[in-house]
Amino acid sequence: MIVFNLGCDKEHRFEGWFASAEAFDQQLAGGLVTCPVCGSADISRLPSAPYVVTRHQQPPEAPTHPAPGGIQHPPGPASAMTPEAAVVMALLRRMARESEDVGERFPEEARRIHYGEAEARSIRGQAAREDLEELLEEGIMVLPVPGDEDLH
Repeated sequence: MIVFNLGCDKEHRFEGWFASAEAFDQQLAGGLVTCPVCGSADISRLPSAPYVVTRHQQPPEAPTHPAPGGIQHPPGPASAMTPEAAVVMALLRRMARESEDVGERFPEEARRIHYGEAEARSIRGQAAREDLEELLEEGIMVLPVPGDEDLH
């Protein structure tokens, strides 16, 4: 694992943990690295000494003093998020940004797309468990994910 100091265009600073520098570059190019504070995808590496975590080391404890430049890191779940969870959250946010919210019409619209009655596109919305089971039985691929309010 390698740890990079990262920043977004809104000047939020945070750490990113990656399997390698190449993994970071690939995830950044794919839009999977986003700011845990504001969700911005305009991310850059900040100058710092590299920190590589081996399996024999524990992750460093969070500093108790303010970050250089006077930028304060907000407390809360974003700062306690594991690297894996951060990647999943970034992917979920990207999926939400790049899909159309059809609300409670999700089962109907998914069927229309599947059967060629509507334009193929990424959609999201709400559906009852029974509706999801029926969609899957019809061969329509669906992926239950947390609601928008859980992605912030």
